[in-house]
Amino acid sequence: MNNPDLPLTNNEAERALRHAVIARRISYGTRSSEGSIAKACLLSVIETCRLRQINPGKYISSVIKLARKGLSPPKLSCGELNNLNFSPT
Repeated sequence: MNNPDLPLTNNEAERALRHAVIARRISYGTRSSEGSIAKACLLSVIETCRLRQINPGKYISSVIKLARKGLSPPKLSCGELNNLNFSPT
């Protein structure tokens, strides 16, 4: 409690997990460990996009298009994404 930069609650973390919990409840989870890993990775990308005010659908679509061409996807770092056309969500 000596660091004023740390939040007093974990509400932000709880809110970040809320979408994943609701999705798990609606879909009844996954059927395999590979499915669980894939879903966790996808939800992580979506939540990162939301936090950076990037449209997750456009970002994921561009990643798939680049992967089909054998190119590396754009990283989710702010500096690299500023030059790309991902409109805010």
